[in-house]
Amino acid sequence: MKKYFAAAGGLALALATTNAAQAVDRSSWTRPTEPFRIVDNIYYVGAEGLAAYLITAGKEAILLDGTLEENAPMIKRNIAKLGFKMSDVKTIITSHAHNDHVGAVAQLKRDSGAKLYASAGDRGALEEGLHGGQTDYPRGRFPAVKVDRVLMNGDIVSLGDTRMTATMTPGHTPGCTTWSTQAMVDGQALDVVFPCSTTVAGNILVGNKRYPAIIEDFRKSFGRLAAMEADVVLTYHPTKRTLQAMKGKLKEGGPLALVDRQQLGKMTAATKAAFEAELTKALEKKR
Repeated sequence: MKKYFAAAGGLALALATTNAAQAVDRSSWTRPTEPFRIVDNIYYVGAEGLAAYLITAGKEAILLDGTLEENAPMIKRNIAKLGFKMSDVKTIITSHAHNDHVGAVAQLKRDSGAKLYASAGDRGALEEGLHGGQTDYPRGRFPAVKVDRVLMNGDIVSLGDTRMTATMTPGHTPGCTTWSTQAMVDGQALDVVFPCSTTVAGNILVGNKRYPAIIEDFRKSFGRLAAMEADVVLTYHPTKRTLQAMKGKLKEGGPLALVDRQQLGKMTAATKAAFEAELTKALEKKR
């Protein structure tokens, strides 16, 4: 059995993909922040309010998400500050095809020459540059980008000794992808999980003509996430406060200070309860 330092005291919850994506000041989504090392070969290269992660393999790297289209120069600068060239980015992977997470991917792909690997469920949205599904807000648009490899549940993306496993957790989008990998700290292997959002966030749950399987997909995803183990949880909508908290914990206790093995389960239970409440409201409204 693994032995760890004390749990991170709710840090992952603070970084969680809850409705904070709608509650925060969206100006933080384009506000620059300095890149930093999180654990082992995993680095933060995103904006203050939108995460992008660089997972390195020697002198090469995988980029997870690109954030908004206008953030492409910022992401490139952050990668350079870590000592990498854009040509070192060999693979780009995505969490889900919403403009705040993949808007810059087309530009970053062109500038790096990287291959884009993405889920079958989100391929159409990525290549059309248009949010999939049916929502209660106008469909978001972003620069279309060609998918070079289509991923299915359980597929592994490898670069050198680095392996990223794709677990399909659809609902938020048809191809929402939870990524996981292992990071070594003081000879211990930590399971690091980047959970895709499981919030409803404006999705039409009842009568969704463009996404008729949305209810079944959400419930399938809650089951898959509940079955996963995570020592460190990294998500996509941080705030200035939560980034500062993460940096503080890293400075004081190192990467092991981020360990909280209960956090993914708590997040999943919270978003599942919120989903069921919204579904109940939607069904009552249809009666």
